[in-house]
Amino acid sequence: MAEKYNPQETEKKWQDKWAADRLYHASEDSPKPKWYSLTMFPYTSGNLHIGHWYAEVPADCFARYKRLRGFNVMRPVGFDSFGLPAENAAIKHNIHPRIWTLNNVENMRRQLKTIGAMFDWDREVITCLPEYYKWTQWFFLKLYEAGLAYRAKAPVNWCPSCQAVLANEQVVDGTCWRCETPTTRRDLEQWFFRITNYADELKDHEGLDWPEKITAMQRNWVGKSYGAEVSFALDCPTAFEKEIKVFTTRPDTIYGVTFMVLAPEHPLVEKITTPENKAAVDAYIKKSRTCTEIERLSTEREKDGVFTGTYVTNRVNGQKVPVWIGDYVLQSYGTGAVMGVPAHDERDFVFAQKYHLPVITVIAPSAYDGKPLEVAYINEGVMLNSGPFNGMPNTEGKEKVCDYLAEHGWGKKTVNYKLRDWLISRQRYWGAPIPMVYCEKCGIVPVPEKDLPVLLPEDVEFRSGGESPLKYNEGFVNTICPVCGGKAKRETDTMDTFMCSSWYFLRYTSPGYDKGPFDPVKLKYWMPVDLYTGGAEHAVMHLFYSRFFTKALRDMGIIDFGEPFKKLFNQGIIVSNHQKMSKSKGNVVTPDNLVAEVGTDAVRAYLMFVGPWDQGGEWNDSGLSGMSRWLNRVWNLFTEEYAPQTASAEAERELERTLHQTTKKITMDIERLRFNTVVAALMELSNSLAKLKETAAISAENWQNTLQTFALMLAPVAPHIAEELWANLGMEYSIHNQNWPTWDEELAKDEVITLIIQVNGKLRERLEMPAGISEAEAKETALNSERVKPHLLGKTPVTVIYVPGKLVNIVVK
Repeated sequence: MAEKYNPQETEKKWQDKWAADRLYHASEDSPKPKWYSLTMFPYTSGNLHIGHWYAEVPADCFARYKRLRGFNVMRPVGFDSFGLPAENAAIKHNIHPRIWTLNNVENMRRQLKTIGAMFDWDREVITCLPEYYKWTQWFFLKLYEAGLAYRAKAPVNWCPSCQAVLANEQVVDGTCWRCETPTTRRDLEQWFFRITNYADELKDHEGLDWPEKITAMQRNWVGKSYGAEVSFALDCPTAFEKEIKVFTTRPDTIYGVTFMVLAPEHPLVEKITTPENKAAVDAYIKKSRTCTEIERLSTEREKDGVFTGTYVTNRVNGQKVPVWIGDYVLQSYGTGAVMGVPAHDERDFVFAQKYHLPVITVIAPSAYDGKPLEVAYINEGVMLNSGPFNGMPNTEGKEKVCDYLAEHGWGKKTVNYKLRDWLISRQRYWGAPIPMVYCEKCGIVPVPEKDLPVLLPEDVEFRSGGESPLKYNEGFVNTICPVCGGKAKRETDTMDTFMCSSWYFLRYTSPGYDKGPFDPVKLKYWMPVDLYTGGAEHAVMHLFYSRFFTKALRDMGIIDFGEPFKKLFNQGIIVSNHQKMSKSKGNVVTPDNLVAEVGTDAVRAYLMFVGPWDQGGEWNDSGLSGMSRWLNRVWNLFTEEYAPQTASAEAERELERTLHQTTKKITMDIERLRFNTVVAALMELSNSLAKLKETAAISAENWQNTLQTFALMLAPVAPHIAEELWANLGMEYSIHNQNWPTWDEELAKDEVITLIIQVNGKLRERLEMPAGISEAEAKETALNSERVKPHLLGKTPVTVIYVPGKLVNIVVK
């Protein structure tokens, strides 16, 4: 063996050999149980930073561990490669998005290979290639056939910088999720998926091992609420509608309605606005279109509105109720109309105070004196001013009022959701074309499956205003109707890039398959994913969409399962100078230079050691140097000659106990994905072995077995140096094909323990005691301790508490 460890030379040697031997290729004909390990694939931004490594390295460690535990592990890799950044780069640098993207793929592939991960590169997918997006288009057609894809005119989120529509999930605090430009609202014909058909299923995570914060976010995004749909009579000569319906979760307050508010986009607004109110209403509508939904719903924003001039009638009491418009009401939620009950809703109370609208108390607080409320009362109470329901507890009144409304045909119990359908249209070039055509004679016509893929044209001109070049490319737009053979126009919108990532994990099971999106036999073997790791920021986008997609395919009979990911784990982030890494902050740490300096294994080990994986940690160059020095000490531990003449039974027992204890701890910590303590335990073990090697006599056989066990436990963390050490021990190639070491509970037990002795909770003594000491012996030892006795003089022990193997607490008076 070389006297000094050379990580760069060693790592390249083994990476080349693993690749040549296809060591990590996963086959479906293995007798071992399958394990599908997946990390969210990276977007093709061009360069990986250390944050990408933080997502990949611990996940790779766990996958390697599962392989050593006897599983047939598949760990695929690919690239999410459609989307706005590529198109923006094309405009900025005068380069075609395809060229920019594939150049980035080539560089990122090189960087990913330096991680030394057990990626199965035979399964690589790149979403912008026709052989992939052909099947993205095929799925669109299947969703269309199933009635889950439709086109409609609707107000949408518009990013003026990206010149594109955004889904609701892609608007963050009123700004575009990519460029942080404030968004506006527009009315456009768009393509949607009926994700709302799966609202109840999407809020149910039974049987899944997912973080509670993610399941809570998804449940809240669905926003299921129970209540009543109530109709108010409308008598307006300019509208043929005879009623306006509202959804309310508080039917018990129906007698307290003093106004109604419509969303500015409500189709009735134009019909019911009186001539004298039209100018004010039109001005308000124009103003509201400059605000995002997030801004409109903000609790910090003052609620305002404009009176339409029209009234509806509250059917339960015959009261005339003025109809206003207000942008805090959304057309996409409920019916686009709300009833105002200022006495029992904080938002309505503020609105009523501002516009001098009546406040009628219909739920009485305890000891209510009948005086006007100074603030809205939102708790339980007794109904009053409520006709036949006076004196009834409002909790009971909710049901009774619903029954009353249903009997008279004025309303019904119902369920409402905040979730809205997924808007997938994008007015940009670099995305999968939507496979639909428009024929004047036949209407909207799907492209036949045999004509897929609808290819993106290469000869396009990118305009500085950001408009999609597809609409100006006559060779692409002009086509033939598949039904009548007449002239037709292609859809020029492309699909949201999240469409591509909603099924990529299915393609990994058989990426070269050309008779469908995947080989059904191989899919059945591998799916669902056993462990999925990635960022929590995708809770209501990628993770949500993927679950919808999977459930829709199940209902179409394409697959036979309804959840794509059994277990989900969200890693934390690596920060630099106490800030999240970003190019704009100039604090991005690039792995290439680090690998060139200290090697891949040192970077891997440090990333796992820096902090708990779900919390992240602060990047520190000195910590990386320390990890490099540790690996060199491990190298020396294996390479420096050790040949004692005689063995010490006591030393060998100590070695045996240490090894079994460490094996147990590391195994349990890896199972819990606690990689920082795994690395810490390996460090502690190496220190113990170095000390034993210097001070005690261990037989050559035991020392050899110890080094083998150490190398096996090191292999998931630092796979290259472990492979080298294994080979130099004369063991069979490859260490990554071996079995994980086991431990014996009896052999792992401590022979002695440190017994803490307290008096009234205060530490008074520490004693080294046999590990098998009984409770009676421990208590007797504590009471007779020379350092404890002075604290017992003149006092009476009330009780003696024993915590097995840890402490004795004597409680005295």
